[in-house]
Amino acid sequence: MSGAALHPIRFVLSDMDGTLLHPDHRPSQRTLDSVRALRDAGVLFSLASGRPPKAMLHMIEAFGVDVPVAGFNGGTLINPDGSILVAHHLPAEAALVALALFSGEPDVEVWVFADGDWLRRDAPGPMEQREADGLGYGPKVVESFEPYLDRVDKIVAASQNTQLLVELEAQLQPKVQGLAQVSRSQPVYLDVTAMLANKGEALKTLAAHLGVPLEQTAAIGDGGNDPAMFHVAGFSIAMGQAEETVKRQADVVTGSNVEDGAAQAFERFILAPR
Repeated sequence: MSGAALHPIRFVLSDMDGTLLHPDHRPSQRTLDSVRALRDAGVLFSLASGRPPKAMLHMIEAFGVDVPVAGFNGGTLINPDGSILVAHHLPAEAALVALALFSGEPDVEVWVFADGDWLRRDAPGPMEQREADGLGYGPKVVESFEPYLDRVDKIVAASQNTQLLVELEAQLQPKVQGLAQVSRSQPVYLDVTAMLANKGEALKTLAAHLGVPLEQTAAIGDGGNDPAMFHVAGFSIAMGQAEETVKRQADVVTGSNVEDGAAQAFERFILAPR
């Protein structure tokens, strides 16, 4: 909280799913209004998501975002028109290690994101429809991931067995140390991205691009991939439904996404002091 008090916030970087959006993947009117109020007050606003960039375009429009945003946990930064500003691909070596580990688990659906597409190799599982609902499109079925290994944006292990994903995260981290980032963007998703593909690096790059000192930035999110930007931002906010390990790394905790916690935080900590 002291960061917000000492340095008026000029730029907010926000997670999408579980933060700005309700469980039905839609923002409330209060959240839309609070973001509009930020922008009217001269505060720059952008999005950082594990989603592919093309699955963010609708929300870029809905929130009136007019600065670059971060997709794939920061792996790809795009301008509001969809053109690429920065792209970080997962090293093939790390991709092979992750695919080998995940493919041996029958309770895990393995997805690869490359060339702007969501790819799957195996039969559809129970998590696929959830992802399709969130992204707004379905996967492309391929016989092999091998042709895409030199340009992978993200690999996802998806499972309703959240404890299994915790264990896989612990197993994979040392295997790809120095090569890749491994984090659970949501309890049911384990993401593998390039080393520079994290929301902390995205915040640094976007703030520099916009000419805003880091002490005048704020970050808000709910997932295991969000503390990376909490540690960089001048002020950090965790959502009320976030895991305790995430909450402990933020300056303040707001309400849950179903309680419009993001709007609460924008109103209380950023707009009110102005």
